[in-house]
Amino acid sequence: MTDRTASVNNSRSDGLPNLCSVYALLLLVIVAELLALLLVLADGGLAGFSWSQLGLVSFLLQWIVLGSAAVLCRLRPLLARVSPVLSGLCSYAVVLACTAVFSVAGQWLLQGLGGRFIDWWQVATHVLIAAILAGILLRYLYLQQRLYRQQQAELRARIQALQARIEPHFLFNSMNSIASLIAIEPALAERQVEDLSDLLRASLAEPALIPAKRELALCLSYVHIEQARLGDRLALTWQVDELPAVAVLPNLLLQPLLENAINHGVEPSPAGGWVTVKVGADTSALTIMISNSLPEAGQSARRPGNRMALANIEHRLRAHFGDHAELRLERGDESFAVSIRIALKACTEAMQRQHHG
Repeated sequence: MTDRTASVNNSRSDGLPNLCSVYALLLLVIVAELLALLLVLADGGLAGFSWSQLGLVSFLLQWIVLGSAAVLCRLRPLLARVSPVLSGLCSYAVVLACTAVFSVAGQWLLQGLGGRFIDWWQVATHVLIAAILAGILLRYLYLQQRLYRQQQAELRARIQALQARIEPHFLFNSMNSIASLIAIEPALAERQVEDLSDLLRASLAEPALIPAKRELALCLSYVHIEQARLGDRLALTWQVDELPAVAVLPNLLLQPLLENAINHGVEPSPAGGWVTVKVGADTSALTIMISNSLPEAGQSARRPGNRMALANIEHRLRAHFGDHAELRLERGDESFAVSIRIALKACTEAMQRQHHG
């Protein structure tokens, strides 16, 4: 029932784009001005070009375009509830009505606010031109909006698929960590089970993007579970600066990195190792670095890590933030580091898409 309802709602939302936005209005103004120039040139050519005629045509077209946009902007909530066909017909009728009204009003103003003679043939000509151009433009806007919706749906499906790959690994490896504590510290294991239950309950209820502070809190809970199992063998350095509210991360993005750092850097070594987490932000970007020590030669991981972690993380970053996110790997003789940098502007845009998605 829910899936069917969602499908119906999506099909009814594939109408026109948001004509209330500044970008859309600017684009409409530019298109109207170019159209005015085209009509004037088609009428008299370069030899008979008249700036006064261009001014009159531009004035009329801008009123028609902006007036139609204003009406459609107010009607957008109502048009979103009907089918795309009915929405398109209503939008088409609005443009033609605005063309007729402003064409009549323009003649009335040019006759000195008192003229009674209206050239209805000229009005009909304007409406016919508007009918042809509006039909083409509205069809183009509809296809563009439909393509945008399709791309957003594919993006959400891709993100959900990547998220589904990570969460089972997180649960499986965390339960392994707790299982190793049962025979040694049963009371501690019980507390860790409770902590993990709280952690999973919170993570499963989170949206795709969450505040960076929340993501770090979830990861710290995971590290505490591993610290209880490894004891002094795991030396953790946690350096997190004050982060801006706009800094967001995909849910459970960093946990696989910590998992790999512990499994491949700390656990194989009898003496243990260290993991360092540094998170900060400047005025333009959020930066994260997770580094760990490497075991000596001949010491390999005792259990497999999340091999798809790095690829999934890179895909999720690209899906949410595009080219505004960067993932870097640095391997030295004794350490391995993963650095992530995300532009705060991209964080803001991603959250806006999530809220409007």
